[in-house]
Amino acid sequence: MVFRITRFTLAVLIALAAAPAAFADSGAAGSVMAVCSAETSRANPWAVTFATMPAAPAPRSLTLSYTDDQTAAPRRPVPFEYSEGYKTRAKIHKIASFATLPLFIADYVIGQDLYNHPGDESKKGLHGGLAATTGVLFGINSVTGVWNLLEARKDPSHKTKRTIHGILMLAADAGFVATGALAPDSEGSYDNYTSQRSTHRTVALTSMGIATVGYLMMLFGR
Repeated sequence: MVFRITRFTLAVLIALAAAPAAFADSGAAGSVMAVCSAETSRANPWAVTFATMPAAPAPRSLTLSYTDDQTAAPRRPVPFEYSEGYKTRAKIHKIASFATLPLFIADYVIGQDLYNHPGDESKKGLHGGLAATTGVLFGINSVTGVWNLLEARKDPSHKTKRTIHGILMLAADAGFVATGALAPDSEGSYDNYTSQRSTHRTVALTSMGIATVGYLMMLFGR
């Protein structure tokens, strides 16, 4: 038994001694081992070299941009619904307004002639009748105009123009009332009568001018 183990051990030792010579003779195996040992990645496939890793990208700043137009689009005007009464009053107001300029012209012609010839009683009566007709006309237009102006106060369309027109016509109304109150009194002195005639004429023409501006503004300005 001891003899067999000794012979086996001897055989192993002989084989190990012959191994380097065998690899040295072939040359190929030795060179392969040399190359493998030179290449670190093959020699240790689990090794990680941090020097060869790519550099981290530079941080980018986040910029928010709005491509859409941020300006709010103008709102379309909402149509305002008027009542049937408004439409009826507007029609009456418009028809009555057509007599404004003819009445003014007739009042001026008769009044100027009466101013130059104060003793003509027939023309004085005609002038009074024209003045009364003008007062009725402006009374009708004042009622219908103010009523419709109040109803249309929430309508933004042409609101400024309507307001200016109303103020001018109301100012003319006040002027016509003052014109009637300032009618000359023939029973007083001549100087007083002359002064009253001049004031009456001035206030009347001023009121006619204000009313004409308001009338033409609505006639041509729609």
